[in-house]
Amino acid sequence: MGELPSDIKRVLIAPEEIQKRVQELADQISKDYRGKRLYMVGILKGAFIFMADLTRALSIPHVVDFMALSSYGKTTESGAVRILMDLREPIEDQHVLIVEDIVDTGHTLSYLHRVLKGRSPASLRTCALVRKIRAQTDVPLDYLGFDIPDVWVVGYGLDFADRFRTLPYVAELKPEAYTR
Repeated sequence: MGELPSDIKRVLIAPEEIQKRVQELADQISKDYRGKRLYMVGILKGAFIFMADLTRALSIPHVVDFMALSSYGKTTESGAVRILMDLREPIEDQHVLIVEDIVDTGHTLSYLHRVLKGRSPASLRTCALVRKIRAQTDVPLDYLGFDIPDVWVVGYGLDFADRFRTLPYVAELKPEAYTR
């Protein structure tokens, strides 16, 4: 992997582990949705790398769309979320899979699940690359890549101030990087 950027404390999930798990998730999703057309909803910006790899590994027909959400205030702790960019077409009677990069507090995923459930999909499931151990949500994670410790993580779509998003691994950010 070479030398880590100076703000990275340690690699939590290596590129090889990620690719192996993405393939396993794609195999399970393909099995679960065999004979159906899947409507995948990636949550921007963070899910785009995970979503790209996941969709390329699927063996079933699927459509890709994206949404962008924002939390009010400086943190997601308030639970107030709004839609910045919505889907391009209705999802009524579609088999929908929400693809998220990280479940941190669970507020964003809970909000989005309620909103999309109200649009009458045929089915609605969730998939996340990583979940922080502290995350508590009333929405089940149907497909999960990895559980991770409650630390600030970057890489493979995850960022800090729009930095580190394209690292090929998931890494812990040094506290001094985000407390400056």
